[in-house]
Amino acid sequence: MNNGRFPAQGRAQRQRVAGEVLLDHVSIEPTRLSRLVDIRFTSPDPAFSASVANAWAENFIESNLERKLQSTSYGRDALQRQLTDYKQRLDESQRQLVTYASNQEIINLPATSEGAQERPIVADNLAALNSALSEAIADRIAAESRFRQAGSAGSTAAALGNTAINNLRQRRAELAADYQQLMVRFEPGYPAAQAIQQQIDALDSAITREESRVSGSVQAEYRQAVQRESALEMRVNSLKDEYLDLRRRSIQYNIFEQEVDTNQALYDGLLQRFEEIGIAGGVGVNNIAIVDLADVPQIPSSPRLVLNLLIALLGGMLLGVAIALGLEQLDESIGDPTELQRRLGLPLLGSVPKVADETPMEALLDRKSELVDAYLAVQTNLGFTTEHGIPRAFSVTSTRPGEGKSTTALALATILSRQGRKVILIDGDMRSPSVHQLAGVDHDRGLSNFLTGEDALESLIFKMEDLGVDAMTAGPIPPNAAELLTGNRLSLLVDRLLVTYDHVVVDSPPVLGLADAPLIGSQLDGVIYAVESHGIRSTQVKTALGRLVSARVKVFGGIVTKFDARKAHFGYDYDYGYGYGRDAKTESA
Repeated sequence: MNNGRFPAQGRAQRQRVAGEVLLDHVSIEPTRLSRLVDIRFTSPDPAFSASVANAWAENFIESNLERKLQSTSYGRDALQRQLTDYKQRLDESQRQLVTYASNQEIINLPATSEGAQERPIVADNLAALNSALSEAIADRIAAESRFRQAGSAGSTAAALGNTAINNLRQRRAELAADYQQLMVRFEPGYPAAQAIQQQIDALDSAITREESRVSGSVQAEYRQAVQRESALEMRVNSLKDEYLDLRRRSIQYNIFEQEVDTNQALYDGLLQRFEEIGIAGGVGVNNIAIVDLADVPQIPSSPRLVLNLLIALLGGMLLGVAIALGLEQLDESIGDPTELQRRLGLPLLGSVPKVADETPMEALLDRKSELVDAYLAVQTNLGFTTEHGIPRAFSVTSTRPGEGKSTTALALATILSRQGRKVILIDGDMRSPSVHQLAGVDHDRGLSNFLTGEDALESLIFKMEDLGVDAMTAGPIPPNAAELLTGNRLSLLVDRLLVTYDHVVVDSPPVLGLADAPLIGSQLDGVIYAVESHGIRSTQVKTALGRLVSARVKVFGGIVTKFDARKAHFGYDYDYGYGYGRDAKTESA
């Protein structure tokens, strides 16, 4: 800087930096529900901030006025000359198109809707005749079929549906019956019998003539259909040749038509631009004004330290509370077995640990496994649910698939069988059966066979030798399992099985979205409900239980499946109960 002025060198750089500073510190915000704009400039100097805001508004008004006065007569004259030139091109291309269409006899029908293209009349005729030809071919095929059937007299559909022939046949049958009655008492030479025989012969002749007439009409109909098909086919082939010739002659027509469309679009665009310039050229009044000039601020606008601290403190507290409440509300799953009674009002029959290193079948075969211990506890609690002890016929269900209901049904059947009781396990899930997979068999025969009317139970039951349990698969998957369960066949099956077995355990489908579980539970003593730990929301379980209650199904209690003691609030107690008396050496053994 020299004498309070900057040198000319580096002026462009200083202007660029000044522009960046202005853009970084200025803010222009429109006022809602009005046509006002608020211009703000932030800087450490209050007087400089007011000066920049006022200068910004004044310079914007001047630049806006200059832009509106930039329309000149030169622009209008240039557009006028272009309009004249493109008008001549458009007229010439239109005349060329009409002349070519007249010389080549190209006739196009107007478009039926806006935006659609014109179509040649030959194409419409060809489409109509082609449709008629398709109908004629179909008629000829049908007539030919009837004609070929007429080869055997009296056997065609036309002859069989003929009223006269049917009446003659009916009369002949009546006379034949009368004749047979006379033959019981008289000889064929009896006058009355001879008279009836003559009438039967006359009726046979009449039936033969009528059938011949019907066959003749069928043949005539077939010949007419063949002739009509041939005529239409010749006309279609002729129109095809005309259409192909028209396509060849339409190539140049389309070129001329595209040239007309191009010239029309160019002319319309120039005309619209010419009119816009004429309107804008007559505007000379500025429509922007300054309502209030910027005053020099007396206090700084930022930062407000106390207010910012209070807002941060209050916002942090509210955010923490909101997150805590949100997490609490979002976690609707059943984590601890004690929550089953508290949240759902459902008696707790027991909790089953999650098996990670082995399959449920392997755990059931190991009588010292935690899974067997858990289901032994469930069986003990189940004995207190009724006056006579463990229910004789019950089902196991859940809210949705994959919660361990099939494993629970199999485990309860196995535990009961090991106590010397005769138990049968029925796969009642006829939509997604699983018992046959656990047993390693197919489900070609099972529950669905009995529900559809088969009564031979011995062929539907098989033995699971490893577990000592009899079982019945779901059988072939029916189109609609709920329809099979609405009758009394399931109740009949349970009654017949209870004559031989001490307990009937049914692996039921899940409740939500299906009507099968309430239908099965209503025909048994009750239902055991499996709830997956940390896997299903309690609101969904309440909805499913409500459906069972509405169907008047008795729910004995609930079992918390796939329970992980490490995720529970009372993990020490449950983990101690499952692992008591087991060490690493025992498990490896």
